[in-house]
Amino acid sequence: MNTYNNLFKDFNDNYILYIPLSIILQSCIGSIAAMFILMNSTATSFHFFQLTLCVVVSMSYNAAIFAQLKNKFVFNSLIVALVVNIMLIIVNVWIYMS
Repeated sequence: MNTYNNLFKDFNDNYILYIPLSIILQSCIGSIAAMFILMNSTATSFHFFQLTLCVVVSMSYNAAIFAQLKNKFVFNSLIVALVVNIMLIIVNVWIYMS
């Protein structure tokens, strides 16, 4: 919990600096996740749930920023979006390699 508090304090202190950096980072990670999801899809099995989850968490983070929600909600949205998209990348890379 101490690491979370330190990261949030830094994010909160440098909010204007972190917004464009985090949008770029999260969008790149989300697009990589979508690429691997689509690479594993075939005509008979389209991974609709995974792709929908990837798009929803990525767009919810962007919406939280554009709606100018509280910094803590934006920070938590960033963490959720990064964790979900990285997990989708790991799962789909594993499937793609096997």
